[in-house]
Amino acid sequence: MKKAIFPGSFDPITKGHESLVLRSLDLFDEIVIAIGNNVDKKYMFSLEQRIKFIEDTFKAYDKVTVQSYE
Repeated sequence: MKKAIFPGSFDPITKGHESLVLRSLDLFDEIVIAIGNNVDKKYMFSLEQRIKFIEDTFKAYDKVTVQSYE
């Protein structure tokens, strides 16, 4: 199984992020979008909002999952 991990803050997710993930779908069995959360950084959107945005963006793709990390 080929797994890709795409880390970032995704604050917010952009069309460039989306394009990169969509172009990677044929290359990997699973793509994990890993949302970094730094308590010392001020974000435009909350972690929950960022997770929801990404899940909504890729809801049609079972290969794409979302996880957060600190």
